[in-house]
Amino acid sequence: MVITNEPTNINFPEIELPEKRVTLHNISWEGYEQILDALGESRAARVHYYRGMLEIMTPLEAHENSSENIGSLIHILTEELNLNLKTMGSTTLNIPKLQIGVEPDKCYYIQNEPAVRGKTVDLTQDPPPDLILEVDITHTDINKKQLYQEMKVPEFWRYNGKILTIYLLNNGVYIESETSNNFPILTKSMVYEFLAGCKTEGETQTKRAFRTRIQEQIKQDK
Repeated sequence: MVITNEPTNINFPEIELPEKRVTLHNISWEGYEQILDALGESRAARVHYYRGMLEIMTPLEAHENSSENIGSLIHILTEELNLNLKTMGSTTLNIPKLQIGVEPDKCYYIQNEPAVRGKTVDLTQDPPPDLILEVDITHTDINKKQLYQEMKVPEFWRYNGKILTIYLLNNGVYIESETSNNFPILTKSMVYEFLAGCKTEGETQTKRAFRTRIQEQIKQDK
């Protein structure tokens, strides 16, 4: 056997992560607010704070693509179902008394849209969003299910790059559901087909086909 110490020229391919995360522990609420101020508003990174734990997440292509496509699906549904909608995007939502601060991927008022229409949302006075979407493809130390449950968000969607989980608030506790309270017409399989279509058929064509499908289903249900 010949043993050599010469370096090999093997080039391992770089793995492109969908997100980059940094987690800090034992951060006070004042420290969280200072970090937000230091980061400023013109940034790609999103910050979540939950009872002393602070996570700074920078979304990359796979994350943003999933988030934007699911967001498009939600917009099509609200338009075709003639539902109210206030889109909050990744707006910072803070509840100091709960030690919670979040910047979700997508955030929507639907049923409670009239209550916040034309105003800046203040969660110390206003109801929580009706629907929040989080894309977490890589591991996060923040327990977002518990976090949004404490915020009393009625419906929380979580997508891990393969599986969509829908949580509905029932007597203050999240339960998994196969259907959406905001969009009873929607099934998980429709979401998966939409996301797959965006990759294979293109986003524009998939959106048109989905809109037509929803219109036809509405006619059938009448």
